[in-house]
Amino acid sequence: MKTIASIDAVQQLLADERYVCDRPLATVVFLALRLGRPLFLEGEAGTGKTEIAKALAAALGRRLIRLQCYEGLDAASAVYEWNFAGQMIAIRTAEASGGTDRHALKTELFTEEYLIERPLLQAMRPQAGGAPVLLIDELDRTDEPFEAFLLEALSDFQVTIPELGTIAAPEPPIVILTSNRTREVHDALKRRCLYHWVDYPRFPRELEILQARAPEASARLSTEVVAFVQRLRGEDLFKKPGVAETIDWAKCLLALDVIALSPEVIADTLGAILKYQDDIQKIQGSEAKRLLDEVRQTTAVT
Repeated sequence: MKTIASIDAVQQLLADERYVCDRPLATVVFLALRLGRPLFLEGEAGTGKTEIAKALAAALGRRLIRLQCYEGLDAASAVYEWNFAGQMIAIRTAEASGGTDRHALKTELFTEEYLIERPLLQAMRPQAGGAPVLLIDELDRTDEPFEAFLLEALSDFQVTIPELGTIAAPEPPIVILTSNRTREVHDALKRRCLYHWVDYPRFPRELEILQARAPEASARLSTEVVAFVQRLRGEDLFKKPGVAETIDWAKCLLALDVIALSPEVIADTLGAILKYQDDIQKIQGSEAKRLLDEVRQTTAVT
């Protein structure tokens, strides 16, 4: 199993998984691992917050357990459920055989045999290869009661099942929480974490990321794609494209055998980088040509 001894080692391990990160992000990842603290990553959608958990799990040889948050998520759905169908079959089987001892049956029904483990409980279990990476993704989509529940789980690395008692992790999981900041997460939860804001990368960093994720793209195409997306982020758009969209767009262009951008190609593929019709309409036509002309004036690749 791999261990991380320095900040440089963090960058190298993640680079081996084609995740390019700057030194401030590598530093906070190193500290989270060294101190055993949850890591809270906040930033715009598509800036690589989720991907760092995937890359870290792969680099360390750990299991990745993902809890995808959504409105209305409660503790039961995040921790465990009982297999009601299996329990009903057991009840009917016992009744059909006659002489049912109800107390004994109730005891048998609420055992681990009928327990369906959800992500938080899975993360508390021993895992082959070491403690897993627990990704709590898009926490801002949940509500405050769920945040309050997480305080116990992240403070003591344990969860409580009324029928079975408290289950504590023999080794704390590596916890990464992400938020797109659609609402503010409570300070009490943030205090239990190390924090880092994941911003859109500057041009050199984004070009490095694209070359790592789509190495088959030519230098000219990669440069034009990144420069165009960076220009788009300066426009008045409802949803600015993230790094994920940069990579998706480059792969779409490669699938179409495009070797350089043109207004026509941009118009045909805007749906790969812009996800709202109003934004697409705003950029189509003369706006796309204007942005492309600006890109070509500022890029030296031929």
